[in-house]
Amino acid sequence: MKLKGYLLALISAVSYGLIPLFILPVKALGFPLDTTLFYRFLVAAVFILGFLIYRKESLKISKTELLFLLILGLLYALSSDFLFVGYGLLTPGIASTVLFVYPVFVAVILALFFRERMTRFTLISLLITCSGIVILGSNGSSGKFNLSGLLICVLCALFYALYMVIVNKSVIKRVSGMKITFYSLLFSAGYYLVKSLLLGESLAVSPQLLLHLSVFALVTTVFSITALVYAIQYIGSTPTSIMGALEPVIAVLISVGWFGEALTANLVVGVFLILTGVTVNMVFDNRKK
Repeated sequence: MKLKGYLLALISAVSYGLIPLFILPVKALGFPLDTTLFYRFLVAAVFILGFLIYRKESLKISKTELLFLLILGLLYALSSDFLFVGYGLLTPGIASTVLFVYPVFVAVILALFFRERMTRFTLISLLITCSGIVILGSNGSSGKFNLSGLLICVLCALFYALYMVIVNKSVIKRVSGMKITFYSLLFSAGYYLVKSLLLGESLAVSPQLLLHLSVFALVTTVFSITALVYAIQYIGSTPTSIMGALEPVIAVLISVGWFGEALTANLVVGVFLILTGVTVNMVFDNRKK
């Protein structure tokens, strides 16, 4: 059973790490990013809805839960929004790696606002990950520092951290994980629909591109989330989270091997430091509990 859990965690991490493989060709075609994400989240929500219907799970929620689910959908959408903006300002590999610092942000938010004690290992983890972010933002050849790109990606990680905190510290924790996922995806799709209409972007899409976007949603969202849920059931959240370290690694490998991103010393060292810092935080947080 544990082997099955680790395999599912691996599938979740790899499938999410494949985002650049799907999103960059769409950007190259000049198709609006907001419309792309609208279809991604809408199609993913439909797949999850089918799964909930198959399990005969009720979609009924209270007014309070609806409010929190709307907030979660907004945070999820903003996190994705900033991530893909980060793709343009930095690179997909770097942006995906900076996103992975969200577990450290979760620990800091819990310490600041919920009075959970911050251990020395959390502080060490924070120092290591911040060092990695600084190195990733530095251009080894020109010495320039891409502050705007890093801030965008850090905000992406912060929004995702807030999403995780609300899931664990609000009335939403009484709702099943798959139902939270469905409503998060649905409201995220609504966010991008409104944004696309306000910006005057066309929602028209060719059958070929719709198929590409459907596969994009299925692989990077539905497969990733479903495998994640079951992996946590089999092996627990900490081992699953540690396996999630493969997400930015896969994104970096795709950016370097497929799209020609330069494999610089800054990239290697920065990724290593961030993965080390986040892993230290998760391992010692689990030991404390």
